[in-house]
Amino acid sequence: MLLKIRGWMVALKGIYVLAISISKSRAIRIGALGNVSFSKGFYAYVGSAQNSLEKRLERHLRRGAKRCFWHIDYLLADECVAIVKAFVKEADKLEECITAQVLGEYGFPIDGFGCSDCGCRSHLSMFSDYNALEKACLKLGFRPFRLSC
Repeated sequence: MLLKIRGWMVALKGIYVLAISISKSRAIRIGALGNVSFSKGFYAYVGSAQNSLEKRLERHLRRGAKRCFWHIDYLLADECVAIVKAFVKEADKLEECITAQVLGEYGFPIDGFGCSDCGCRSHLSMFSDYNALEKACLKLGFRPFRLSC
């Protein structure tokens, strides 16, 4: 997301939630976590970008060969996994973990996913359906982000 201030385009910082669909149940190798079993359904992944939120989202949306650095990179590389929507919120990195915890209360956390650098249980939670995921994001003050891919 870019904001125009005094003629300059400024990249915004914030946190995001990726609404992810997994089209069939499967085990996926997630870096150092090893093989993780995922059920068919909808998942919410919470991340942050404190330099350029739009560029981080574009990276996640990019298909094809890219270096797998974060747990989410391994998940998104699978052929049965797709981002269906992104939600964004201008916030400090601290709110990333708070959001992950709250979404885990609405959904079902996938232990150890996306939280190697913090003390959270998980930054990925499964939801009963897409509507429950979207409702939780909107209730937390996120707004939909227009996906360009």
